[in-house]
Amino acid sequence: PSWSDEDVLAFFRDGTSHILAAEEKAGVGHHVILSIVGADRLPDSGYMRAKVAQEDLVKAGPTPYTIVRSTQFFEFVAGIADAGTTDGTVHATQAHLQPIASREVVSHVAEVVTGAPRNGTVEIAGPEPLGIDELVRRLFVVTGDKRSVISDPEAGYFGAKLDNSALTPTPGADAWIAPTTYDAWLAEKA
Repeated sequence: PSWSDEDVLAFFRDGTSHILAAEEKAGVGHHVILSIVGADRLPDSGYMRAKVAQEDLVKAGPTPYTIVRSTQFFEFVAGIADAGTTDGTVHATQAHLQPIASREVVSHVAEVVTGAPRNGTVEIAGPEPLGIDELVRRLFVVTGDKRSVISDPEAGYFGAKLDNSALTPTPGADAWIAPTTYDAWLAEKA
């Protein structure tokens, strides 16, 4: 697999096109995709552009749909830390995420799948916005990771610059807010 911008776009474009064609033949009545809160606010990220292209294909397709946009999963904070590591030090932005436990994403997506198509987008998020640097620090306390964390406003997020609103629910979107806090999730993992 490749994470190059062109390959990611081709994956989402081609895969979605094939699925839309197959489900039209099969008479599928509800197409549901999981996307990312803020994908449309991060055009510097090829992955986010690819997710927006996927959403656009679904919107233009023949099948009634619901797009579920989720904030980042708690489970991916370690990968974010790894991506920001240089010479044993994590450079992480103070910009906020409003992360969510993946099990709550799955539960909410299951509700959407079994419900009526909305022909629109719903957002889901965790209960609290936290800086990426803080998320990494809290993870390291629990896991015993000895890397240092530097708060770096220039640190990107997989190639994109963030502000506090890029990866948090859209104001006025009436996002579904999951109950599990990051600290409660970390305590379960400890």
